[in-house]
Parts: sequence; structure tokens; C-alpha cells
Amino acid sequence: MEITVYSKNNCVQCTMTKRFLNEHGAQFNEINLSDHPELIDELKQAGFAATPIIKTDTGVSFTGFRPSDLQQLI
Repeated sequence: MEITVYSKNNCVQCTMTKRFLNEHGAQFNEINLSDHPELIDELKQAGFAATPIIKTDTGVSFTGFRPSDLQQLI
């Protein structure tokens, strides 16, 4: 499963999400929205309003630091 984390600078929940995934040996791609602001409107139109945004290639998506949901992904 491919996991993508959309993050931004100075986001505590983003840092916690990435740390959790790293500590559990999960492979993930990070897209920092501070570096790619052109993606923000697209994500907002998809219904996301906060970071981190976690999306998978299997259609699972959610926002925030949610350890139980992250554990299910890995």
C-alpha cells in the first residue's frame, strides 16, 4: 500500500504522524504543502481542511494525527 502524507511546516500533528509512521517502519511519501501551495485548492475541493492529510492508493483518507487509523494502515 502506498501512503502519502500531506504536511506543512510548523504542524505538530504532521510531525507526530510522520514520527509514528517512521517508528513503525512504514514507508510513506511526504508532500509538504508549504513547498507545494498549488495543491492546497485541490485538497480543499476534495473536502480536506487541515493537515496532516493521509491518503492511500487504496482510497483510504483522513486528516489529523490518528494513531489507531495509522496502525491499521501499517
